[in-house]
Amino acid sequence: MGSNQSWVTEFILVGFQLRAEMEVFLFWVFSLLYIFSLLANGMILGLICLDPRLHTPMYFFLSHLAVLDMSYASNNVPKMLANLMNQRRTISFVPCIMQTFLYLAFAATECLILVAMSYDRYVAICHPLHYAVIMSWRVCTALAVTSWSCGFILSLVHAVLLLRLPFCGPREVNHLFCEILSVLKLACADPWINQVVILAASVFVLVGPLCLMLVSYTRILLAILRIQSGEGRRKAFSTCSSHLCVVGLFFGIAMVVYMVPDSSQREEQEKRLSLFHSLFNPVLNPLIYSLRNSQVKDALRRALQKRSM
Repeated sequence: MGSNQSWVTEFILVGFQLRAEMEVFLFWVFSLLYIFSLLANGMILGLICLDPRLHTPMYFFLSHLAVLDMSYASNNVPKMLANLMNQRRTISFVPCIMQTFLYLAFAATECLILVAMSYDRYVAICHPLHYAVIMSWRVCTALAVTSWSCGFILSLVHAVLLLRLPFCGPREVNHLFCEILSVLKLACADPWINQVVILAASVFVLVGPLCLMLVSYTRILLAILRIQSGEGRRKAFSTCSSHLCVVGLFFGIAMVVYMVPDSSQREEQEKRLSLFHSLFNPVLNPLIYSLRNSQVKDALRRALQKRSM
């Protein structure tokens, strides 16, 4: 860390500028959503671990998604809740950089896990006879380890680039937490350096995984269209519909936040959209996979029956 960076020892998280009564109301709403997201993802994770019928590649990756959702929310939401009840909304330099690092790490890892899940659906639909051989546990483990490793390595690269920038001026982070774009704006460096870091984050974290998934789902769509019977097409599409919903939510919001041009309302829009990643996505993902998935509902029913016996 350069000597100039010692000029700033803490940042101020601006957050939402609201009346005290509204902030108290949001505190309780966000707290309930956070608790529900932990319980819902914990339930999904528990069912997958305890029910042998869910020990398949699809649910193996879903368990990683549940862990990521809980980690993602826990990295951002507790500090957000504390700031809603505290007028002194400061965060030290090192915790802020750590929060940025983990924010990018979990986001990048989730992107890659979603890519692995799309590949799993591609093999299930396009190569059903070879599914057990192609998606062996060795392959699934390798895909999961690669996703986590690449996600944290990419985040480490961005964190190192961020630490090389001098922070010697303003301290107000106009966001709910230490999000990379908001922190970058406070750096005392040439604008083109910031743009390079932003471009690298967008390309590696969003564009690459999205292109891989588009390839997978293009092939899946072509394979489904070749199925003769309508019932067969419906069953084939139902196997990947939940994943498509999750992918649409994750990448749709991320692309709006990171790949739209600057505007006068962009910062406030980013704050609102970040709530979807931090709060609503971790709540919606387990609901999508449980309400739209008969195997998960059957596993929950069996678990409840065993508990009542």
